[in-house]
Amino acid sequence: MTEKPAIPHFKSLRDGAVQAIRAADLDLKTALASKVAETWYGRTLSLRHPGDAVVPDRPGRPDRPLLVPPTQVKRRSLGSVKGRIAMLHALAHIELNAVDLALDIVARFASEPVPRSFFDGWMQVAFEEAKHFNLVRGRLKALGADYGDLPAHDGLWQAAHDTRNDLTARLAVVPLILEARGLDVTPSLQEKMRETGDMESAEVLDIIYNDEKGHVAIGAKWFRFLCAREKKDPAATFQSLVRINFRGPLKAPFNDVARAEAGLTPSFYRALTSTSSA
Repeated sequence: MTEKPAIPHFKSLRDGAVQAIRAADLDLKTALASKVAETWYGRTLSLRHPGDAVVPDRPGRPDRPLLVPPTQVKRRSLGSVKGRIAMLHALAHIELNAVDLALDIVARFASEPVPRSFFDGWMQVAFEEAKHFNLVRGRLKALGADYGDLPAHDGLWQAAHDTRNDLTARLAVVPLILEARGLDVTPSLQEKMRETGDMESAEVLDIIYNDEKGHVAIGAKWFRFLCAREKKDPAATFQSLVRINFRGPLKAPFNDVARAEAGLTPSFYRALTSTSSA
């Protein structure tokens, strides 16, 4: 049994979120994200405190994995154990970044004039992303590997850095592009895992897929809220922000049904795929 890490004291929601972002020990990061969420839900924690730690530009990370350009991250067939390990490792990296992205939106935008329920939603996301990372890491360990064994790329955190000064842009790029992409690709990964007989990994993907629908829905809800407050058209605003803040076209095929269930209708994203032929 791995000994549970000691959770440091945090003075506020923002302070706890910042400490979790900064944590380089991944057991501590995920445990702290979960504890901060639970404490916040208990309504015993203030949103901000004058002595809060400063939000870092980059999250804490262990020495491994080696971060390389996306083109240097190899893709392998899921038909082999090595291929499944590679896919799960890439997924673990995505989920780890998702933990920090959810915490960052809470900490970085803690002074925004939004309802308290905004922070409820994003701490739910942080809690569930921490759960996802630990589930995927558990599958890696069951297959004789661990997170950090393979290279990974840094593109996900770049999206956070590029939208650090604009909450509406952050919502457009992170939940409504990056998380929504998970709704597009996960069902086929689930099916391939089942075909290989790896039912345990398929079950983990089921949990992630169902939770991610909720994450996209939280993003869509608050994106629409901010647009309504500014009297802006949500779809047109989304398209404008994506063109400014996201590199390249959005990739089809789209899981239109799951996206629509989460409040992200085709009017948002279909127009952004045509730039691929421009």
